[in-house]
Order: sequence, then structure tokens, then C-alpha cells
Amino acid sequence: MGLRRTIIAVSLLLMPSIVPAQQPVSVPFDPDWVKPFPPFRVIGNIYWVATWDLASYLITTPEGHILINSGLAGTVPQIVQGIEALGFRIGDVKFLLATHAHFDHVAGLAELKNRTSAKIALSRADAELFQSGGTSDFLFGNSPRAHYMSAPVDRIIEEGERIALGGTTLTAHLHPGHTKGATSFTATVREDGKTWRVGIVNMGSINDGVSVTGMPGFPDIEAAYRKTFRDQKALDIDVWLASHAAQFNLHRKYQPGNSYDPERFVDSAGYRAAVARMEASFLAALEKERARK
Repeated sequence: MGLRRTIIAVSLLLMPSIVPAQQPVSVPFDPDWVKPFPPFRVIGNIYWVATWDLASYLITTPEGHILINSGLAGTVPQIVQGIEALGFRIGDVKFLLATHAHFDHVAGLAELKNRTSAKIALSRADAELFQSGGTSDFLFGNSPRAHYMSAPVDRIIEEGERIALGGTTLTAHLHPGHTKGATSFTATVREDGKTWRVGIVNMGSINDGVSVTGMPGFPDIEAAYRKTFRDQKALDIDVWLASHAAQFNLHRKYQPGNSYDPERFVDSAGYRAAVARMEASFLAALEKERARK
């Protein structure tokens, strides 16, 4: 092999193995993603500081705060206002996390990092997706509407890793499928002599256009979803939260102005039922796809 061919071959080997969606697909958008909703205390030191449907959770500590999910770039002001309305400072946020790196949950992370100098911490697969600005996504990669401004990722989160700050510890659980690096977080909250196991869970939903038997950019997606459902069924959760308000029936459980109740979102049965429904949808999609082959 000549020198020129050798250089080309080596260059190809060093290229990142990113295979975006081959054709632009329809990117969902829900008006409830930008609809305002007042911030409130969920349980213990965990607060909702988001819009009507897109979840952003502020976890406060004496040494600074953790924010999970940024929402859209245009809803960052709502998150900042929510945090300050609760009496906290946006500048005290030390960690920025995300349940998954689709635009509706991370498009505001870069702006929030600029405002706070907080460290962005994501799973390895979703760090790659985030740093591509959404362009490496196996479904939405070629859809400009799903792209967003990126920023450096300061910390890679592995399975079971703990993020500790000011006496609060979050445990990360990798639940791939919806994205390659989708992540859930669990924590223990103690209040008034009681203990609750809290789960901020990235549910295993399936976007339109996804083939669960395999995608060009995600050939092992079936195994990923199977792992997620297996692991989520094994989680022991009292208080169930999720990436979208609709996923855990927030608006049935809480209305603005309701008094604080630490047991409002205790719903282990609802959590198990939701996981079972999503697994059933996955298995039905799998059977339908296999029948067509």
C-alpha cells in the first residue's frame, strides 16, 4: 500500500464512529414545553423549576446546588426565574446533569453553564451526543430543529456513579434506548423521621421513526431497551419523578398553590405500571417489526 493510501486508511480508522439518521425526520414539539408553570418544592431539597411539561429539578445543598435538565434554550429564563423565586441563586448551581441529551432537555445547558460556571456531567454516550449539538443522534441527527448549542463536558458519569454535594448523593443509572446514554438518578430523602427513595427516571419511551430491531446509528438498540426495562423494574422507588410531567402525572398530583406534602409524589405502584406499559409497547413494536421481515 502506498503512503497516500496508508494515510487515508489511518484517517478513516481514527474518524469517530458516528452514523446520523440518513434522512431528516419530523421533530416533535409540544406547546406545553414552553408553557410557564410556577416552581414548587417536590420533596425535601428537591424542587421543580421548569415549564408545564419539561422537567428541570433543582436539588439544593449548603455547598451549592445541582440542576437536572435545562429544557429548551428559550426556556432558560423561566428556569432561572423559578430558582430565584424559591429564594436560591442561579450562580450557586455547581453541577448540571441531564436525563438524556435530546434538545428538549439539554438545549439550555450551554447558556446555564455560562451563567453559573457549573460542571456539566453526562454519561459517555450522551456526552458525545451533547457535544455534537444533537447532530450525532441516531434518529434526529439530520434534523436541524433538533440541533442546539453545545459546551464542554466536565465529567463523564458511569453506571452506579455517585454525584455528591453538600450532604446529598445522587446515584446514576444508565438506562439507554431513548438515547444511547439516557440516565436516571436516585437519591434518599429524610424528613420528619421518614425516609423516601426518590427516582428521577428517564422512562423507556420510543420516538416515532425508531426501529427497535436496530437503527443504522444504533444497531444494538434492542439490547439497550431490554437492559433498561430489566434495570428499571429492579429499582425500589417510593417517590417517582421523570423527564416529562406527563410521564408521572404531575398535574393530577399537584396544582399550583397546593400546600407542601412530602408524600404527594409517592407512587411506587404507578412507577411499576408505567415501566410495564412502556415495556409492553417495546415488545409489541419488536413483534411487529419482526413480522415484516
